[in-house]
This record gives sequence, structure tokens and C-alpha cells, in this order.
Amino acid sequence: MSGKPVYKRIVLKLSGEALQGKNPHGIDHTVLLSIARQIKEVKALGVDVAIVLGGGNIFRGQENTGLKGLDLDRSVADYMGMLSTAINGLALQDALEKIDMPTRVMTAIEMQRIAEPYIKRRAVRHLEKGRIVIFVCGTGNPYFTTDTAAALRAMEINADAILKATKVDGVYSADPLKVKEAKKFDRLKYIDVLRKGLKVMDATAVSLCMDNKLPIVVFNLNKPGNIKRVVLGEKIGTIVK
Repeated sequence: MSGKPVYKRIVLKLSGEALQGKNPHGIDHTVLLSIARQIKEVKALGVDVAIVLGGGNIFRGQENTGLKGLDLDRSVADYMGMLSTAINGLALQDALEKIDMPTRVMTAIEMQRIAEPYIKRRAVRHLEKGRIVIFVCGTGNPYFTTDTAAALRAMEINADAILKATKVDGVYSADPLKVKEAKKFDRLKYIDVLRKGLKVMDATAVSLCMDNKLPIVVFNLNKPGNIKRVVLGEKIGTIVK
């Protein structure tokens, strides 16, 4: 590992659950500040940072479409989930700006009082000016996950990689929190992820990355400093390429 970043521009994909810490739901202030400080470390290396947030800590669309949930229409539930990502985006923006990191929240669903509408050229310009860009509300369309939004935005802003932050230290053959014999993969091909149905990102997102040869690095967010380690090329987690 050298002292120079191997990626010049990244999209950091954070699930909503990543922000809740050990809480059953909502946002954990300590976790939020930890993530903000880690992002500041990466910015200090001269790396452009864009972030795509999920909203599962507040509301998860798919879980509320059946009889076990609120039995909502899928489109309605997905839009509610998208709005929850905006709440997370504003919280992360506030945490970043409190440590002097200029940040812009850009939304796929227009809400002019709190965030800028997503425009590709404007997003790229913010990154060129050294600002952190937080993309919220997914793609703005129901039936698409925030994983797909991360892949789409990464293509649009010409990112070098997607960094997928999770609760475990990579991709396993099964859930390592439930199956002790689960095997960890250090490297995977896109097609292997799709064929084996591995829970890296959803199939649409993986297919997009495969078509455009965009690497995906899956790593443990709960270990402070891991984002910086990935950017510097340290072999942690799992790389899909």
C-alpha cells in the first residue's frame, strides 16, 4: 500500500442501517460523526467523494408492500423510502459541515427548499470545486433500489469505483452472522455475483457495473479508517471487478 490513493473519484454507498448504529431505527449521532470524520480523511488525500444513501433506518419500501407490512402499493412505499433518504442526507450534510467540509445535497425528487435538483453537470462541477456531493431519493423512480442509484450516479460522474459500506468485512457465501461456515471471497467477478446470487448489490446495479467495468469494493464500515484504507489500495473486504 502506497501513500497515494488508487481512486481519484469514488461513490460511497451507505445503507440507512449504517447510520442507526445499535439503535433499532433512526440516526445515531456518534456513528454519524464517525462517518463524517472518515470522509474528511479521504478528502484530505485529494479524492473526490460522492455519497449515495439508503433510507432503511427510517422506512424501507419493499418491507411495507405486503400483508406483513403496511400493505402499501409498491410505488407509494418506494416513494416513502426515497423521502427517508433525504432525511439521512440532510443529517450527514450537517455532520460534515460541522467539521468544515463543504457539502451539497442533490435530490432526484425536487424539493427546492432543502436540496438542489440533481443535474449531472452541476454535480461534477461541485466535485471539481472540492465539495462533497450527497445524492438522495435514489433514481427518483419506484422499483429501483439505492444500489442501482449508486451505480447509475457513479457512471454519470465518471467515478473510479463504488465503495459499498456494510456491517461485515466483505462478501461471503452466506450470511456470516448466521452461518459460521460461510466462506469469505477476496475477489469476485461480476458474473459470479450474479450466478451465485450473492448479496453484494442488487442484480441491476451489478449488471450496470459489469457493463461499464466499474469496480465494487465491499468492506466493513464499523472499523474506523476503513474508507481511507480502501482508497489507498489496502486489501480489505472484497473487490468485484
